[in-house]
Amino acid sequence: MKDKILTIALADDDEDDRMFFVEALEELALRVKVCLFKNGQELLDFLNLSNTEKPDLVFLDLNMPIKNGLECLREIRQNSKLRNVSIAIYSTSSSEKDIEDTFLNGANLYINKPNNFSKLLEALEKALKIDWQYNPPKLNRDTFLLGT
Repeated sequence: MKDKILTIALADDDEDDRMFFVEALEELALRVKVCLFKNGQELLDFLNLSNTEKPDLVFLDLNMPIKNGLECLREIRQNSKLRNVSIAIYSTSSSEKDIEDTFLNGANLYINKPNNFSKLLEALEKALKIDWQYNPPKLNRDTFLLGT
């Protein structure tokens, strides 16, 4: 069962960021399936389809058009069918308010978008070493902000 492919969703309006994210995952050579979304509404529409496999982990950008990451996070946590989906905030914001708001609204992890590819590799490797399928981290302020 441990060799199950990890299903990841990324909602990010920046095409370059989506491309780098996928390139980093490919370089890490992990067994993952990635679903990409341009905004939070696209992600929610996908998650609310009854016949789709729910991702093991969702990476959410905060600053997106149509529906931002915080709105998306709140809707996911209020939906009983999605409540157990693990969520990593993946944002350029290092604002204490954003970090606090996402923690209080139930995100599992907060990752500041790295400014270069090697730091992105390092951050994703740390994030994906967590056993999201079988033992996702409990909300914990000490481990919430993932440092690179």
